[in-house]
Amino acid sequence: MKISFMLNNEKRQLYVEPNETLLYVLRDKLGIKSPKCGCERGECGTCTVFLDGKSVKSCLILAVEIDGHTVTTLEGIMIDGLTPLQNAFLDGNSFQCGFCAPGMVMAATELITKNPSPNRDQVKEALSGNLCRCTGYTPIIDAVLQTVSGNPKGGAQ
Repeated sequence: MKISFMLNNEKRQLYVEPNETLLYVLRDKLGIKSPKCGCERGECGTCTVFLDGKSVKSCLILAVEIDGHTVTTLEGIMIDGLTPLQNAFLDGNSFQCGFCAPGMVMAATELITKNPSPNRDQVKEALSGNLCRCTGYTPIIDAVLQTVSGNPKGGAQ
């Protein structure tokens, strides 16, 4: 089936099979490598992208479903370089292996877009669909709070 959609502000058209996931199409057909293949069950969050501005697990979305829609990946939110959130993650040494980083950035970006002043519990809730096996989450949460507060020590409680 031929589909047409916007990907990172660029109109795309391609043929997909009915059983191909958005994750497969992004990574293997279009070369977009930020969404990772972790669990393929929507449980880990490493494949998180925005579909029409809302975060979704791309491993659970069939590519045929994005026809006529807008998909934004990490590459699409960092058009002008690293975002303040990404810089806070770097400054706080928030990731060890980095496998979860794109999904965490996408989930946190959605949160601070909807709620520019979240508290620690709201950050935890927003990131709860994303698994990290390395950090224990504290440096990730602190980086999000640093971003919204502008405080290099970690932000609001």
